[in-house]
Amino acid sequence: MKLQVQDTKKDLEVSDQTFGREFNEDLVHQAVVAYMAGGRAGTKAQKGRSDVSGGGAKPWKQKGSGRARAGTIRSPIWRTGGKVFAARPRDYTQKLNRKMYRAAMRSIFSELVRQERLVVVDSFTVEAPKTKGLLEKLGGLGVSNALIVTDQADANLYLSARNLPGVDVSEVGGLDPVSLVGFEKVLITVPALMQVEEWLA
Repeated sequence: MKLQVQDTKKDLEVSDQTFGREFNEDLVHQAVVAYMAGGRAGTKAQKGRSDVSGGGAKPWKQKGSGRARAGTIRSPIWRTGGKVFAARPRDYTQKLNRKMYRAAMRSIFSELVRQERLVVVDSFTVEAPKTKGLLEKLGGLGVSNALIVTDQADANLYLSARNLPGVDVSEVGGLDPVSLVGFEKVLITVPALMQVEEWLA
């Protein structure tokens, strides 16, 4: 299949295996959920009755005091006691096979092409770290909300985009399904597109 390069108006031949696949909604959903779950810290922790201090001795004798029976001051019904179902640190990571992940990414890129949300340019750089300059370049392409994908790190581009709420910059190695799905447009350079094609072939 062919994709048009917006700034040069030339056609670029790309693989149907990568950019012409059917959309697999279930697989893409699984990849998105797995990626978001992997980003959770899972560091929540509370103290149960075995974790709070004290409680070595029975507070008062079993009978004769007129008070309710009590065996430990660490009981959950006491103000200073432990929590009944205490939260523990846990790992939210979900296993997703490499073949499944790549298939999901192929499906996402193919859907971006079908929806005309993939904007291909020959190159995309800014001369200085200026937000205004980046806005002008994006405006020339008719893009406002976009993920800019490059083949290598560009400090000027990163600095220019960091204050724009609807714009982000990523290298091919840092792509993830959530970003690809979440942005209105994906602006990608030709060298980066070739890297993606090689990666997902």
